[in-house]
Amino acid sequence: MKGHGGIHMVTWILVIIGGLNWLLVGLLNWDIGELFGGMEMTISKIIYVLVGLSAIYELAMHKKICKECEGMGSSMGQKPPSM
Repeated sequence: MKGHGGIHMVTWILVIIGGLNWLLVGLLNWDIGELFGGMEMTISKIIYVLVGLSAIYELAMHKKICKECEGMGSSMGQKPPSM
């Protein structure tokens, strides 16, 4: 999945920004979108849409590009090696 490295990094950063935004909303009742004029401003809507699309991309592509999950599919159902 070498060709997806750049888009993965961008989408991953946007997903992190979205998660941190929800943390700020939950703890402080403050939304990052307020920096750009709130939900009435087009730029805020674009950012929210990009974060949402990034989350969908990460959900769809995660299994293919995650090094941690790479071997999990083939090892499921197998017994651990005996010592």
